[in-house]
Amino acid sequence: MYIGIDLGTSGVKAVLVDKTQTVVTARTEGLTVSRPHPGWSEQNPEDWWQAVLRCFAALRTAEPDAFAKVRGIGLSGQQHGAVLLDEDGQVLRPCILWNDQRAGAECAEIERRFPRSREVCANIAMPGFTAPKLLWVARHEPEIFAATRHVLLPKAWVRYRLTGDMIEDMSDASGTLWLDVGARRWSDEALAACDLTEATMPTLCEGTDPAGHVTPALASEWGWKTPPVLAGSAGDNAAGAVGIGAIIPGSAFLSLGTSGVLWVTTDRLRTGTRSAIHAFCHAIPATWHQMGVTLSAAASLAWWARVTGMEETALLAELPERIEHPSEAIFLPYLSGERTPYNDPEIRGGFLGLSQDTTRAALTQAVLEGVAFSFRDALDGLRESGSALTEADVIGGGSRSPHWVRILSSVLDLPLHRLKHGERGGSFGAARLARMAVTGEAPATVCGAPERIETVLPDPVLRDAYAAILPRYRALYPAVRGLVAKETADAEA
Repeated sequence: MYIGIDLGTSGVKAVLVDKTQTVVTARTEGLTVSRPHPGWSEQNPEDWWQAVLRCFAALRTAEPDAFAKVRGIGLSGQQHGAVLLDEDGQVLRPCILWNDQRAGAECAEIERRFPRSREVCANIAMPGFTAPKLLWVARHEPEIFAATRHVLLPKAWVRYRLTGDMIEDMSDASGTLWLDVGARRWSDEALAACDLTEATMPTLCEGTDPAGHVTPALASEWGWKTPPVLAGSAGDNAAGAVGIGAIIPGSAFLSLGTSGVLWVTTDRLRTGTRSAIHAFCHAIPATWHQMGVTLSAAASLAWWARVTGMEETALLAELPERIEHPSEAIFLPYLSGERTPYNDPEIRGGFLGLSQDTTRAALTQAVLEGVAFSFRDALDGLRESGSALTEADVIGGGSRSPHWVRILSSVLDLPLHRLKHGERGGSFGAARLARMAVTGEAPATVCGAPERIETVLPDPVLRDAYAAILPRYRALYPAVRGLVAKETADAEA
């Protein structure tokens, strides 16, 4: 038996998986995000740990015999978060999360201090990455920075609580802006640009490697005679890729989660910094991947649901049975800034093209289309950087909506495959990594692809209509950016 833990932004999910890769039982515990200032996003790491404990208790209660046979644990984690520890391993401040936008100025400072940053770290410095957060702390909370002896990403901190070891896998480390992504090792130059050294960093490993054991005390508490092995594990998107078998170069998927990801697996490092394409190590050895990322995918629909006071399912139910033409309105999904292709933490979203006749259903459709156009930006960036996608699987909570998948297929002009288990997410991939860490099995043996239950092809009429709208959608970014810049300048005057 194997446990997979997915440490997400909105909750912790744990699954118990048997040797046939059947999910025996699962549990999710919710989390909240603190936003002490506009653009900030933080969580208390202790909340993660308490959620993990509750998940384990629920798994044990539901399946006590199976739980007693656990041999390995894998972790999937939200990326980029900065957990700062003192010399005694105590947390110094709340974790600054992946979607926190406070460190925009520090991004330019990192690239000034380390001109080869994009070449070595394979990515543009973005506010969401870990390194700019540390520069921000050094400038604004110098006493915290001075006391910092260890920097861990969220899932590495959970591992630390489980094992007492500070270890990180390559996929998650790629999102720090401290990793030499091609060489798969910490970069002394990148660390020095943030006044850090490798001594501050966790030990690196591959996602399939054994990486510590549950402490004897915890193993005894949970009824395990032999402490389970911890896998090297993976960042959330890499764990999701392992979960759906996207381990072969050319494998592609679109994830409609809180944020949105368009992923392609590669057999070598391939960068795309001009379009803010992410280039990271995969959790599988000697494998990499590229991603285009939009910060507010399903989060855009969730925001619209909060504004209207309706459930998301009720909003989607108001759409026509078959969408025949684009919405009269346009939605820009920049609610938390944007990554691909703009790397702009300050841009903001909005509706345009409204009239007295605009209905709530038209605005809901515009939200789905705006997110789809953002994915189109990601697709074009991936193609520009050398990754030619001809199809993709679609996963995540948003994949439940036939309307959204059809809109996406038509905007991207790509066949999209809905999966039988498209919502398993990172927890299932983490359990697969746990199995490989324990047994030493090859990824090709363990990481099969789930059954495809439907292939959604581009609708020719919608495809052509969306292609006609695309230039207008893209023309809105500089206009809105100019407005945001003016408002910022006026506020500072």
